[in-house]
Amino acid sequence: MRKCLYLLATILLVSFSASLGAQGIPPKDVKAGQVLTARSIEVQPLNSATTDPNYIIGADDVLSIDVWKEPEISRTIPVRPDGKISLPLLSDVRAAGLGPTQLAAQIQEQLRKVLVNPQVTVIVTQINSQRIYLLGEVTRGGAYPLLPNMTVLQALSSAGPFTQFANLKKIYIMRSENGQQVMLPFQYKEVVNGHKPEQNVHLKAGDTIVVP
Repeated sequence: MRKCLYLLATILLVSFSASLGAQGIPPKDVKAGQVLTARSIEVQPLNSATTDPNYIIGADDVLSIDVWKEPEISRTIPVRPDGKISLPLLSDVRAAGLGPTQLAAQIQEQLRKVLVNPQVTVIVTQINSQRIYLLGEVTRGGAYPLLPNMTVLQALSSAGPFTQFANLKKIYIMRSENGQQVMLPFQYKEVVNGHKPEQNVHLKAGDTIVVP
């Protein structure tokens, strides 16, 4: 009887630990009596890759160039500060200012001079050319890649929990518009509770979120 009870308790404990692990909460980090909330779980930065066909490539972005059945040409390379990339069999190719599909077509056209019917795919694996900035009372302030359709709330999640000194009522976004700096208010609790969704704007390259 005791062996059965012990086995049952072990199964329940393992199931509970697996449940926590599935939610991204390491069991060893859960303290007795701790109440877990979205604020107490640290959110990691978002993946900076994109498959958005409308994304415009810039300097420092990292690209995956795949030429079908040509592994010696296919590779993952960064866009140089001058906006160009280098590939075997080709001279320098301008990448900055083009979308992934446009760049693939350009590489494909140049490869036709040396290959029969080349098929090229371009994927942006790291977005480094477009950045936003987080300053103030956040755990991990600094520069972050601007992902397609990234909102203020998503950006704040990348910067980790607020510090105990953060004034959540006075967060604002600094943005340059027509050569002038504008300040967009962001009341965190109001937005999270669904009362002011219009403040959760889509970010633009160069935006700075300040948490006083």
